[in-house]
Amino acid sequence: MPLLTRIGGPRDLDRLSLEELQELAGEIRTFLVDAVSKTGGHLGPNLGVVELTLALHRVFESPRDKVLWDTGHQSYVHKLLTGRQDFSRLKMKGGLSGYPSQAESEHDVIENSHASTVLGWADGIAKANQVLNRDDHVVAVIGDGALTGGMAWEALNNIAAAKDRPLVIVVNDNERSYAPTIGGLANHLATLRTTDGYERFLARTKEVLERTPVVGRPLYDTLHGAKKGLKDFIAPQGMFEDLGLKYVGPIDGHDIEALESALTRAKRFGGPVIVHCLTEKGRGYQPALADEADRFHAVGKIHPDTGLPISTSGADWTSVFGEEMVRLGEERPDIVAITAAMLQPVGLDRFAKRFPDRVYDVGIAEQHGAVSAAGLAHGGLHPVFAVYATFLNRAFDQVLMDVALHKCGVTFVLDRAGITGTDGASHNGMWDMSILQVVPGLRLAAPRDADQVRAQLREAVAVDDAPTVVRFSKGAVGPAVPAVGRVGGMDVLREAGTDRPDVLLVSVGALAPMCLEVAGLLERQGISTTVVDPRWVKPVDEALAPLAERHRVVVTVEDNSRVGGVGSAIAQALRDAGVDVPLRDFGIPPRFLDHASRAEVLAEIGLTAPDIARQVTGLVAKLDGRYDRAAAPVEAARD
Repeated sequence: MPLLTRIGGPRDLDRLSLEELQELAGEIRTFLVDAVSKTGGHLGPNLGVVELTLALHRVFESPRDKVLWDTGHQSYVHKLLTGRQDFSRLKMKGGLSGYPSQAESEHDVIENSHASTVLGWADGIAKANQVLNRDDHVVAVIGDGALTGGMAWEALNNIAAAKDRPLVIVVNDNERSYAPTIGGLANHLATLRTTDGYERFLARTKEVLERTPVVGRPLYDTLHGAKKGLKDFIAPQGMFEDLGLKYVGPIDGHDIEALESALTRAKRFGGPVIVHCLTEKGRGYQPALADEADRFHAVGKIHPDTGLPISTSGADWTSVFGEEMVRLGEERPDIVAITAAMLQPVGLDRFAKRFPDRVYDVGIAEQHGAVSAAGLAHGGLHPVFAVYATFLNRAFDQVLMDVALHKCGVTFVLDRAGITGTDGASHNGMWDMSILQVVPGLRLAAPRDADQVRAQLREAVAVDDAPTVVRFSKGAVGPAVPAVGRVGGMDVLREAGTDRPDVLLVSVGALAPMCLEVAGLLERQGISTTVVDPRWVKPVDEALAPLAERHRVVVTVEDNSRVGGVGSAIAQALRDAGVDVPLRDFGIPPRFLDHASRAEVLAEIGLTAPDIARQVTGLVAKLDGRYDRAAAPVEAARD
């Protein structure tokens, strides 16, 4: 009987011998490769933390003790050990989340998948324990990549100030975030990884000196008294100890016995402790270890034996951007690129290979990346900062006060904009077009297809006196959606064919094919519809108001929150122009969305062609004084 099937909760680990634990670690790796290859998910990070997670749950008593995971993509082993072994629908609707989830288990705390937050959470929980006189333990697991984030160091500054407040910080050091970790902190950790520790040095020195007559013992005592300086020289963990943090390590992150010993000592210490663990991302799975780019950080469905994809979906939005960046780089030597520890995921790997001296990886530090971009622009370059749309939320103040206020020509490229689906609430890029609406002078483009990504990226980098934003979706890019005309700066995708059309449908970005489907359904109900793509959704095109005035109803459709989004901006522009036309805005409701496929999420929130057509039909029927056609588009869609 496999050991894994006997683990229903963390305390079931207590009765296992060391040999059984090692056997269980092997079973878990086999399970992960088999399960994740069928569904896709974060494989490499979880293969790297098997022994570490076992040791954590052996030493600490979750859920009474709080084990907190930064980012959370390495929590699959934690799920297996806390009673969640059905991975058949991982990241699918109704299945396990790819991150910790409070709805799934009392063992889960932090749900968001944004890095560098765990130490702030741990600091707050430890303070609450102290105020309420609880003796619960708090353990924060953070990767070396997440330690490149400024928030982590802000938290460390507070944590270190409380010498008597227990808190264990486990640094999961695999030299990578997505790709290899870079920067000063990474160099420091690399030194710790590759240097003989102080204790081993001192032990050898003691052995030699104690055999030396007369001067041996006094000299050893002198060296021991000079511990601080010697320690910095031999193994420079002094960076942490200078903050007032007890340091333990480096520890072999795949040696369960050593891990348990280190964690037990840290648990007994009455203050903040850092336990530095060295792990190997992708451990035990050769295809992952051979993947130098990111060690199978995240994979789709793959063949478990080879690690090769089961199928390919053709060109995606990210690769279209990446290829155009290389062309722009060849044409313009002033263009440079910035990434926040995600060179390959945002499509800048080709640019980096072609122009290695013109790419800056700032680590998981979006705020710094935006400010640095302002400096690059001031210095005469044009930086392109490529980042997931959801992660730009973290740099809003810098976009506003450092880039926009100073009229810096910086282009932000937002990948994974709109509904991303399977990664859940914190990964949907559904806020960017709302929060950026308030930034004076900023211009925002939402390309509808690959051709428009190329064209609008070029238009964006041509602006040198204001921030520009280009946002696009996740996954495969569909066929080109041709324009049939142009009004102002807007593309007309469909003409109504009448002088007084019923509906002006404003299509934003990748939803253009669906909006054309809506227009087709409306036409079958005798409702004439003009479909336009504004291309640049901020500022609102001046030609939109007079065009709207020629229609009876204006409808906006966007893959962004309805609150403060493009629909709101267009409504305000129409009011300012004195155009009194009914407007109905369709978008994402202001709530956090559960993980599911993109299509399932869109259906759940009513952002589909039949749903939109039904409501628009009802609105037009209301204007006509008729209501009988309101349900017809659904039937038409089913035919």
